[in-house]
Amino acid sequence: QVNVVESGGGSVQTGGSLTLSCVASGRISRIYAMFWYRERPGKERETVAGVSMSGNPHYLESVKGRFTLTKETANNKHYLQMNMLNPDDTAVYYCKMAIATTGTGIGRDYWGKGTLVTVSS
Repeated sequence: QVNVVESGGGSVQTGGSLTLSCVASGRISRIYAMFWYRERPGKERETVAGVSMSGNPHYLESVKGRFTLTKETANNKHYLQMNMLNPDDTAVYYCKMAIATTGTGIGRDYWGKGTLVTVSS
């Protein structure tokens, strides 16, 4: 079994910064990729950032230059540094990791339960 947990959400004013963290635990054999998604009020879930273990991060156009995804592979963690936040960034942010578990070696996506980011004007 694998658990994925996000943390670091909160409330900030426009122009502020937050760093979200995501950590996976359990019977992890290998992590293939790490992602951040968000659901803004009244909108569908969208991919904010993602990275494979061997590649460079890619970003949603609207967050390029403001958000940075970094990996801490040795500890099964990754982070989303969010700068210059604005009210349009208000959302529940979800972490997803593509993980193969020990024993089966079969990979699948594991999601966290989300963390709320609120940006006020």
